[in-house]
Amino acid sequence: MFTLPHATLLATLALALLWSVLLSTVDAAAQRPRADADDDLTPALPGQALVLGASLGKLLVLGLACLEGWRHDSEHGFWLAGLGAALTLLVLADYLPRRLARRYPQGCLNLGRQLRASLWLLQPLACLLDGCARLLLRPLRRQAAQARAVGASDDPFEHDATPTPLRPGISHGVQALEQVTVNDILVPRNEVDGINLDDPIEQISAQLRSSRHTRLPVFHADINQVEAVLNIKLVQHLLSADELTRDALLAACHPPYFIPETTPLQLQLLNFHKQQRRMAMVVDEYGEVLGIVTLEDLLEEIVGEFEQAQNLNNPHIQAQDDGRFIIDGATTLREINRCLGWHLPCDGAPKTLNGLVIEALESIPETAVCLRIGRYRLEILETQDNCASKVLAWSVSPALAPRR
Repeated sequence: MFTLPHATLLATLALALLWSVLLSTVDAAAQRPRADADDDLTPALPGQALVLGASLGKLLVLGLACLEGWRHDSEHGFWLAGLGAALTLLVLADYLPRRLARRYPQGCLNLGRQLRASLWLLQPLACLLDGCARLLLRPLRRQAAQARAVGASDDPFEHDATPTPLRPGISHGVQALEQVTVNDILVPRNEVDGINLDDPIEQISAQLRSSRHTRLPVFHADINQVEAVLNIKLVQHLLSADELTRDALLAACHPPYFIPETTPLQLQLLNFHKQQRRMAMVVDEYGEVLGIVTLEDLLEEIVGEFEQAQNLNNPHIQAQDDGRFIIDGATTLREINRCLGWHLPCDGAPKTLNGLVIEALESIPETAVCLRIGRYRLEILETQDNCASKVLAWSVSPALAPRR
């Protein structure tokens, strides 16, 4: 090597530098996410060989540069040539390939097609070295598995690793949320706990002390005449001292926030953030108040779409020893489906179990009436105010359910 002509040595150095730059560029482009699903070039390029080839090229450049520097100026030239080669490799074989891969990803990948044959020649040695690396990392396998569980970028060295599977149904949950509106999760107006300004102030004070909610709508006589929303925390000190007055109550209120019933759930989440609100009054096309929806209800619905385990810790659903359930008629169908893993129809007009019963019977429900909806059985146990307040429900085997 010391007897090689300078021209041959410099030409070899230039070719090694070009080789390293090309492979580093292809490797950077191959690891970038691609929008084209039909691009089958990257799987045909061995990732281990790309890294090995680029690394060998860099080592060759550094060694030849140090040799040339030693031949020119002994030890002083050796160190200067090594430093210059290191800086050149940083710019041309590290930063420049990343820029090129970002600007021209497809063109860089096409370069890899021309180098495919030479890469496959390096693949056996690359696999051997990769196997040695895996042996060294074996004691850290548990930590590596935890890192993959929280999400990691694609790595060509992990082609044989078992990816962490997505929870079943998570993609279905995302698609389902796109179709959900605030009308599907609102608290009906007859269940809204609000402050009636026509009541005596003593009664209002007692109601505020016993309220389980932080924000309450304030209205005159009827919820359709909502004037404001009260944050109980702002009058808590007055309640403790028994000094609450009607004027102080109104001074602690802020204007109500109205939204249409057809607002998608994901859009309303953004609107709550933009408006800096936590509760909204839901109205229909005629301006009638249908109920309220809160930020907590919305977040609970979003999180619930991804909760696959059955959760029976619901005060509206009481499990029986025989596998059946006593359900409050005002419970929403989406809540029942989520807690029990059922598939009651919730895409139509009925949003609650009572609404589903009324639609199926086409009349006011009566006790001791049993009806069939798909593979589900519903028996009305109790009625109140022309509504099915308690329903005994159970699911039969699909094989026993009649076919339609």
